[in-house]
Amino acid sequence: MMLFGMNHRLLLASPTFVRGMIRSVLQPQSVSFSSSASMMEGGVSMVQGASRGIGLEFVRQLLQKSERGHVVATCRNPDRSMGLLDLQNMFSKRLSILQLDATVESTIEDCAKFVKDRHGSLNLLINASGILSIPDVLQPETTLTKVEKSSLMLTYEVNAVGPILVIKHMWPLLKAGGGTGTEREVAVIANLSARVGSIGDNRLGGWHSYRSSKSALNQLTKTISVEFARKKDPITCILLHPGTVDTDLSKPFQKNVPQGKLFTKEYSVQKLLSIIDNAKREDNGKFFAWDGQEIPW
Repeated sequence: MMLFGMNHRLLLASPTFVRGMIRSVLQPQSVSFSSSASMMEGGVSMVQGASRGIGLEFVRQLLQKSERGHVVATCRNPDRSMGLLDLQNMFSKRLSILQLDATVESTIEDCAKFVKDRHGSLNLLINASGILSIPDVLQPETTLTKVEKSSLMLTYEVNAVGPILVIKHMWPLLKAGGGTGTEREVAVIANLSARVGSIGDNRLGGWHSYRSSKSALNQLTKTISVEFARKKDPITCILLHPGTVDTDLSKPFQKNVPQGKLFTKEYSVQKLLSIIDNAKREDNGKFFAWDGQEIPW
């Protein structure tokens, strides 16, 4: 069984979390940007689930590929993400780091307000968070007898519900943003899915919770794309399979990965950004692998 890697991390609500608390790790001298100024300076991208793995690499490459674009990076614990803090030191005027727990809707609302007040709109939203395994809590099931309700519900909440709630609250900003100032003709929403979420491609079975949560994400994303098209919003909503990526949490599942099929984070994100940058209106609602090939539902 292969891991189709992404930024797997546990997104659980902290009982001490106080509504309205939101952290922006910006230098004191940073100024507030108006919507029009942000667009003229290369657009605004948001990466949800950016503390490590693929999410962190998305932030890094988005900042490096343009000298003008702004990036909003979100995660549960900004103070603990040394990778993001290192990038903050390098790109203090173009990177905002916000606290967002995708299982706590109030934190999503707070982030949407911040983005609206500071930038006015978004050109790109990437949902990169998700979970596959948690020691002593969640493991991919190898047989039906190991399926538990708690595992099914947890993976569904994190992998499917969380990204959709983020889209719900960022939607008005993406409608306003269009694609002005970027390489794309439309605003883009990219949800990180996995090939194992494809029902048509399922030949091995197993991994019941993870597979079903990604299938749910696929269906929800497809449904949203239909609504965007019906309302003629300038948004293309796509699903992306990053391939099997070499991350810390993927190591237990790398034994049977064929030679040449274990990708670095850098390579995978480079391929995914190429798909995003070339996304057209007619790609709305499609499911792409890292190499640009469409994946069956």
